[in-house]
Amino acid sequence: MLSRTCITFMTWLIASVAVAQPARVSAPAPIGEWLVAKQVARIKIIDCEGRLWGVVAWEAKPGGLDSKNPDPALRSRPTLGMPILLGMAQTKTNQWDGQIYNSQDGHTYSANVSLMDPNTLRVQGCFLGFLCGGENWTRVEAQDTLGSAPTATAPKAASAPKPNNRKTAANSPAPTDDFCSRIPGATGLTHERGLK
Repeated sequence: MLSRTCITFMTWLIASVAVAQPARVSAPAPIGEWLVAKQVARIKIIDCEGRLWGVVAWEAKPGGLDSKNPDPALRSRPTLGMPILLGMAQTKTNQWDGQIYNSQDGHTYSANVSLMDPNTLRVQGCFLGFLCGGENWTRVEAQDTLGSAPTATAPKAASAPKPNNRKTAANSPAPTDDFCSRIPGATGLTHERGLK
């Protein structure tokens, strides 16, 4: 039979271990802005009702068009603000599967993203399920200014109002503002259904 001291010690030990366990922290998600490998664009990844969407938030060469889109009506659509990561759902710890749209060839591929570390996102796309390729994206600080370089900037100084009260790129809303409300639905490919 166990002595009273032994039982008291075991109770204390079990209680201490239970209290000492760290709280479970959810795994990080790739929400935020990412600089693509070739440094020609930043993609803002947002969560829309449990699915991740990636939208072009900055271009090194402003004025890009979706000229290779399979839908001729969308070929004059600007690439800035265009979705490229489409409905990525978490399928494993640290992995989200969905589709990726490549405006350089007008095709949509099955894809997945995963965080290699807090500042590196691995993006992989596959054609026919076995011809796969990928690249690493680097996390960048989100900026309010469209068209600015993907580096840290000095604080903005107050500027004089523009003539005719026109908006400029510095005070226009980001192309991803209110993006989730513009997703037409869960079926079909958004880039082919007129999301602008």
